Amino acid sequence: MQDQRAGLDWKAGDVPVSRRFDDPYFSLDDGLAETRHVFLDGNDLPARFRDGFRVAELGFGTGLNMLVAAEAWAAAGAPGTLHLTSFEAYPLAAGDMARALAVFPALASRAARLLEGWQRIESGIELGDGVHLDVIIGDARATLPAWRGAADAWFLDGFAPARNPQLWEPALMAAVAAHTAPGGTAATYTAAGDVRRALAAAGMDVSRVPGYGRKRHMTRARMPR
Repeated sequence: MQDQRAGLDWKAGDVPVSRRFDDPYFSLDDGLAETRHVFLDGNDLPARFRDGFRVAELGFGTGLNMLVAAEAWAAAGAPGTLHLTSFEAYPLAAGDMARALAVFPALASRAARLLEGWQRIESGIELGDGVHLDVIIGDARATLPAWRGAADAWFLDGFAPARNPQLWEPALMAAVAAHTAPGGTAATYTAAGDVRRALAAAGMDVSRVPGYGRKRHMTRARMPR
């Protein structure tokens, strides 16, 4: 696996900030609460969990979102398997990931599983409780169209559209829609008009809803059945 290439600064103690995009990997206020509000509540989870449920993500980052999804799956007592797939162009070094995740002690056990398997991520990681994680390394504009899967829920968590427009361009939002199961959903912290219009143009029903913390609005989308 390639080394992390973006470079990091650290704010508020142990919040990683990408030098490449000049944007934090999670909220400076409460990254855990933000993830639960935006990506779990935004996709009506854990209520929709079932055996074989598939979550996909743009922007793996520290792994926080996927660990929170795994914890929610375990807490819900859902049977069977949860499949997690994330697309990441600039994977973090294991040491940086460990430092960032250390501020979330509630995730410590599952984070340890992630870190243990990080150097062999190409073969996937078992996060426990029937949760399987695949991280696909590379530019999502190339790797997502080639993906053979379809998600029941999408976590769209790239850096801010103004700072990382490549991960929000219309062609990639169309690829997200094309890899969404009928009735599947997507959620993102951004309410940028270009993102909402791109998802709508790709055939999804899009709504603007209250965001987390200082962000007044966020976006939810659903693929018609």
